[in-house]
Amino acid sequence: MDVTPGSPPADLPAGHPRHAHSPVLAVDSGGSGVRVALTPVRGTGPALTWSSPDPAVMGARGIDAHSLLDRVLPAAARLLREAGAERCEAVCVGASGMATLGDDLRAVLPDALRDALGARRLALASDAVTAYAGALGQRPGAVVAVGTGLVALGTDLTPEGGWRRADGWGHLLGDCGSGAWIGRAGLEAAMRAYDGREEGASPALLARLEALFGPAPELPGKLYPRADRPALLASFAPEVGRCAGTDPVAARILREAARHIAGAAAAVCPRPDRDSRRTHSAQPAQPTYPPQPARPEERALPVALTGGLLRMGEPLLTPLHRELQLQLPQARLIAATGDPLSGASLVAAALATDTLRLPTEAGLLRIIC
Repeated sequence: MDVTPGSPPADLPAGHPRHAHSPVLAVDSGGSGVRVALTPVRGTGPALTWSSPDPAVMGARGIDAHSLLDRVLPAAARLLREAGAERCEAVCVGASGMATLGDDLRAVLPDALRDALGARRLALASDAVTAYAGALGQRPGAVVAVGTGLVALGTDLTPEGGWRRADGWGHLLGDCGSGAWIGRAGLEAAMRAYDGREEGASPALLARLEALFGPAPELPGKLYPRADRPALLASFAPEVGRCAGTDPVAARILREAARHIAGAAAAVCPRPDRDSRRTHSAQPAQPTYPPQPARPEERALPVALTGGLLRMGEPLLTPLHRELQLQLPQARLIAATGDPLSGASLVAAALATDTLRLPTEAGLLRIIC
């Protein structure tokens, strides 16, 4: 267990500045591991972080709460000692799959975190919400988090509008435009070339498949039995990006991915010319007559992109920016200011100071006092 460089040592020297008040704890749990941050909500002091590459395991009730606690509680205790604090004022846990696989987390975490950390308030959030908070903070707009999977979330910050969600349904039912989606499309094009089919075939991607995974006919036996199929599929996405400059099939795959990513952003971006809808229901709002013109700030709502797939660079970003201009001409693309861990820290600090403005909604953001 390592504290990030620059953190104060475990044995604080006399006179070392300590938190004026109890800090807040943020947890980011995803497929690539678990990260924890302890942040001073008031006063001075550095943020302390800890991370593990081992993700929480899946159980019969979804994400196993005890496997997550086994990582988080020792790390939190260590960070509290480093900070010279005795308890946490508030905790925010952001987890991949909270909306659909979070039953055990919702049942177990509140009492366990309250008893172990003395937290006065707790937020259980989807990682889509913490990605939104990290990218845009507490302002209206839309965020698309695109890595191995893909989910888009938007809000106008009104109780009536709530959250608007698109995709995030996993690699079998959705996540269109994600790393897993691009990798699967690239591998399919490679297998078409191996079969001798002409339409949609890519000899260049077949060469990359065999360089990474061995003979093409052996790939199904390596792929299908694995529990981490999305990650294995996504590992081929960079190869599609590398081939896109000279291979028209790879370039077409990235153009299609760009359309899907922009389409997800368009689906969730709040617009004055569209009926409000909740995340999991379709209750149309009553139209206003006469129609009111949109204010300039409504026509330029911020849209942010976040996630590891963006590191692919120009082969994906060039068609993506083009698609965003076509599908969301009223939006303003901005750089994400932070990641899901910083978003969880923001939510926890807002809880501790009674300044939370993000909508609460079952499965996405639940507050427990």
